[in-house]
Amino acid sequence: MKARKSIAATLLGATALGLVGLSGAASAEGISACLITKTDTNPFFVKMKEGATARAEELGIKLKSYAGKIDGDHESQVAAIETCIADGAKGILITASDTSSIVSSVQQARDAGLVVIALDTELNPSDSADATFATDNFLAGELIGQWAAGKLGDAAKDAKIGFLDLAVSQPTVGVQRDQGFMQGFGIDIKDPNKWGDEDDPRIAGHDVTQGNEEGGRKAMENLLAKEPFINVVYTINEPAAAGAYEALKAIGRESDVLIVSVDGGCPGVKNIADGTLGATAQQYPLDMAKFGIEAIKAWAETGEAPKPTEGKAFFDTGVKLITDEPVDGVESIDSKMGMDLCWG
Repeated sequence: MKARKSIAATLLGATALGLVGLSGAASAEGISACLITKTDTNPFFVKMKEGATARAEELGIKLKSYAGKIDGDHESQVAAIETCIADGAKGILITASDTSSIVSSVQQARDAGLVVIALDTELNPSDSADATFATDNFLAGELIGQWAAGKLGDAAKDAKIGFLDLAVSQPTVGVQRDQGFMQGFGIDIKDPNKWGDEDDPRIAGHDVTQGNEEGGRKAMENLLAKEPFINVVYTINEPAAAGAYEALKAIGRESDVLIVSVDGGCPGVKNIADGTLGATAQQYPLDMAKFGIEAIKAWAETGEAPKPTEGKAFFDTGVKLITDEPVDGVESIDSKMGMDLCWG
């Protein structure tokens, strides 16, 4: 917890947020902000909303929240941005469903004087937003890839890996996690900006899940129909992992397939403890949202946008590998510590 407090201290410092006093700056009173998430049902985004709401209340900021009907609902996010502009919001926090197509709408908001901060998912190109507060998603994927390869040992060279990705539009968050896993596992990733161009024979196939349990179940069934001997499953997030587990359980293979994921939510950490999930990379959406609200306040009061973590193009909110079966050379914490940290 000390590490996370130090992140908050850094972010609130003048260096991190570029807090330069300006004459005639706005006070917190009268500041409004918007949070736009991919859905309002995924626990990750639920926690993000909780964090943003709590911090906005503390700072006296009026917050309005919007979400897509499903992961991938780009049109609802565009409509939400238009509403935020019309309402006179000072800033928008957004987890974009389509990281490329949303750029024109984001530019409209910035042209109207709003600060736009991407949470969790970088826009494409990343500088389309004023800032990004996120997990290092490539590193998150790399950690679970390294763990899976280490867990299998010599058998990794003969693995059959199923990839349960996010969406066919390949948003940046999905590409980064997928490609990070491949690098961690020892697969040549070819073009790191997309998945699907690799030629490693260990790749059994890709399918998409929309980041939910039902999508994970269907995608797992589809991949098993193509390659019944899959023994490693990468999943974009823990809801998709839960669906994959149910599909495997239905055919009696839940105990002989290694499943790894990203999120580190409390339900996912419990799945580590009960053996359903082998390892997950834990991220901190509550912090992303809290820091985002603080950044909007700073923008309204000073006109300064937040600055990225040194050496990176975004503000890194941290990641930890959670597993109860550690492997040599891959730093991790156990499920007990993961439960203490899960999403604030």
